[in-house]
Amino acid sequence: MNATVIQPVGPEDRVNDVLARDEQLVDVFVRHSAHFNKLRNRAMRRVMGRLVTVQDAARLADVPVGDLLRDLNAALGATAPTVDPSTQPAAIPRTGRSHPADAPVVTVDVRDDLRQGREPLARIMLGVSTLQDDEVLRVRAIFEPVPLLAVLAKRGFASETVQHGPDDWSVWFWRDSSGVPHEPAQIDGAAPMRVPASEAEAEADDAIVLLDVRNLQPPEPLVRTLAALEALPAGKQLVQVNSRVPQLLLPMLAERGYACELDESHADRVLLRIWRPA
Repeated sequence: MNATVIQPVGPEDRVNDVLARDEQLVDVFVRHSAHFNKLRNRAMRRVMGRLVTVQDAARLADVPVGDLLRDLNAALGATAPTVDPSTQPAAIPRTGRSHPADAPVVTVDVRDDLRQGREPLARIMLGVSTLQDDEVLRVRAIFEPVPLLAVLAKRGFASETVQHGPDDWSVWFWRDSSGVPHEPAQIDGAAPMRVPASEAEAEADDAIVLLDVRNLQPPEPLVRTLAALEALPAGKQLVQVNSRVPQLLLPMLAERGYACELDESHADRVLLRIWRPA
């Protein structure tokens, strides 16, 4: 009889998915750093674990990701994958600068949301999308939001991070004037594809722009979709192709005056058609 091969934990696995395999793996995280004690709070874990990968968690706690993967996989009885440092994501983007002291500050405090297990990303991204060029966004959180730093750095935002206490962080974001361009509303640098008429079941090809976010990790699908809508030509519709219903995106679309239509009839994808009513 063949032995069962246990799928190893990899650096890009979400913490939530890892802990779903074995609740006791929380102890492995905590052994590496007391920073991970907050994972024992199920409400906080629901939010943090969905956004943070094992790689991100290691960077947050300043522990070697190879050591963390080794112990997580040992607890599961799996062989840890080899981590090649040359293929790992770049360090957390930090500019080493302070935010403009004389700029108006817009504060989004999500500390209570995180403690209660409520998803804070929609509130944060609403603040980002409405931020004026001369304003600074201050996010208050209970941990350093590493994924958010990376995503907004790609969109041309500089950041400053300050830890006030064990569960009290401030991160300031402002548009970088050093020549870093905003990230274009495209995937992997390619022009958006057109939705085939048979797929959309409504509009002609030249009326629809396709945005496939199935292979992206949160919060990238939300960020890419909002950016694509900002660049969407008048009279066109955006069709997001997702692997699940984008629950965080829907209320944000309503706030911005967009109409949308969900198609969940396909086994391997969810289509969300978005347009601005006349």
